[in-house]
Amino acid sequence: MNKENLRKIIALRHELHEYPELSGHESATKRRLMNFIESNTRLAVVDCGNWFYASRYVEGTKAAAFRADMDALPMDENLTLPYSSKNPGVSHKCGHDGHCAALCGFALELDNIDVERSVYLIFQHAEETAQGARECSNILRERSISEIYAFHNWSGWPEKSIVVKEGICHYSSAGLTLKFHGRNSHASEPEKGINPAYVIAKLVSRIESLSGNHGNGKILCTIVNISVGDKNFGISPADGEISLTVRAELESDMRTLRNAIVNTAQRLASENSCSVECFGSDYFPETISDLYCVKNVRNAAKSLGLEIIEMPEAIRASEDFGFYTKQIHGAIFYIGNGIDYPSVHTSDYDFNDNILETACDMFMSML
Repeated sequence: MNKENLRKIIALRHELHEYPELSGHESATKRRLMNFIESNTRLAVVDCGNWFYASRYVEGTKAAAFRADMDALPMDENLTLPYSSKNPGVSHKCGHDGHCAALCGFALELDNIDVERSVYLIFQHAEETAQGARECSNILRERSISEIYAFHNWSGWPEKSIVVKEGICHYSSAGLTLKFHGRNSHASEPEKGINPAYVIAKLVSRIESLSGNHGNGKILCTIVNISVGDKNFGISPADGEISLTVRAELESDMRTLRNAIVNTAQRLASENSCSVECFGSDYFPETISDLYCVKNVRNAAKSLGLEIIEMPEAIRASEDFGFYTKQIHGAIFYIGNGIDYPSVHTSDYDFNDNILETACDMFMSML
């Protein structure tokens, strides 16, 4: 990669890190990235509202797309960095600042070569909530894109190694909130009310038995929040809720698990004279990497002399890249941050600038 281009995208990455934005609120991040590409390349840039894309169009060719995600996490920045987050309670602890910087680096390199096919660079919003790819994936049919790629930085693998897996590489998952409604009473006369805490306790005791190996793979249910009443010692509460994440290797198994939990909740509510409402959110399909596209990733890594690691099993964390690979051929691959590098979604994490050049070189070689 051109060293001046590398300098530019490292500076851009630090700027993005300094001004992180949550899912669905990435307007300043989007504008910053659009300005960078418009100021430094001749690529066409198209504003799509919540997201945008840049492209090089070649008439009569099958198009390839490359995707980066823009959103940050609702976490405080606790690292002392020259470019620490200036937005309280928000920070780039998943590395999407690096993903975008790398795709901008690819844009810089792409601007200086002749290409034999159309190329689209998708800068996607709201990956963390599974809203972004669902919206952006419309471009695949609109622009006759035949294959799509993305990378994620990942800790626990050697720095700059390329990690691949054919088939399912990210679990499907969904958020589920169950709101129970009973009847309040004076705390001294609980028998005159219906306290949903007891229904929720019964549901919790059954959840563990619903997780484990089931159907075609592993299924998991994680309790993320329980809330019943307030700290008012004179009132037995009427309302309570529990929020869960359900996940499985296969989307069909995840839906089966979700339905089993909802049915159990409805039965327990009925048995205890409560009502229950069910709300879903953050729906991620499983992410599947196609054999042909994974082969292209391997060949690119081999041509660059990079270590190639075959990932033994799917990552439990979900990725909305699966919305793209439901429609066309595609692959997501991983670039190692380092064996002992802090994990994503932890307070000690910051994107490893050493892998930016690796990502850009991989995209160029794959193209």
